[in-house]
Amino acid sequence: MMKRHLFPWLWSLLALCLTLIVVFPLVYAFFGSFKQASEFSRLPPTLLPDRLDNLDNYLQVLVQAPFGRYYFNSLLTTLLVCFAKLFLASLAAYAFAFFTFRGQRFLFLFLLGTMMLPVDTVLVANYQTVSRLGLTDHYLGICIVAFVGASQMFMLRQTFIQSPKELRDAAMMDGCGDLRFLLRILIPFCRPVMITLFMQVFVAQWNAYLWPLLVTNSPSMRTVQVGITMLTSAESTNYQVVLAGTVLAVLLPVAVFILVRRYLDGAMGESADPA
Repeated sequence: MMKRHLFPWLWSLLALCLTLIVVFPLVYAFFGSFKQASEFSRLPPTLLPDRLDNLDNYLQVLVQAPFGRYYFNSLLTTLLVCFAKLFLASLAAYAFAFFTFRGQRFLFLFLLGTMMLPVDTVLVANYQTVSRLGLTDHYLGICIVAFVGASQMFMLRQTFIQSPKELRDAAMMDGCGDLRFLLRILIPFCRPVMITLFMQVFVAQWNAYLWPLLVTNSPSMRTVQVGITMLTSAESTNYQVVLAGTVLAVLLPVAVFILVRRYLDGAMGESADPA
């Protein structure tokens, strides 16, 4: 009887510890962005800064590098990737869910197999292809390698299969074509899952670092993650300025997550519903 009551407390304590481990870097970055350079060399180190109204580090971020341009580049490429990847994944998922064609099973398993392929193994081939197409230092060059995602296609295919068959039959009887049914009926019907995948793709593309670093050369084409590294110099690391840039980079994904949280809750609720 005691074990039955003890285990929930232990799991809650473990979850709390893991939450603190995950959240602590964000908390440290936030408070560190208000510190002066001399505060990082104190022993023992401190979490809280001397002043919480010190905005010099944030002003230095905007002065030391074109951070607004970096922000715009990241936002533009992230939105392009989100809409293109989800649209192409929806088309592929619809075909695998509702059509029957020769080699369907092999092609589906082949696409799933690409999920086990590390991104680094195709990095050189992707760079050579993009370079030959003349897309280096171009927005399309940053986005094009992320336009297709097997994981999003798989998730949407499983969702489309679980949708009521009568929904498509009724739409076809009313003269609705496949594309119109997909865009006007099926995608709105699966909106919680679409929003969940949108957030997943948004965060992944926003945090992309290696590929935007390789495919861009001019400072005006850098993304925000690459731009953070431009806040350091050979003379000093400028921890306080880097942390201020990190806080600015985290703000947008956090704001997007807050806006779509109710859709995420709805998606998790649907996945937990056995019906």
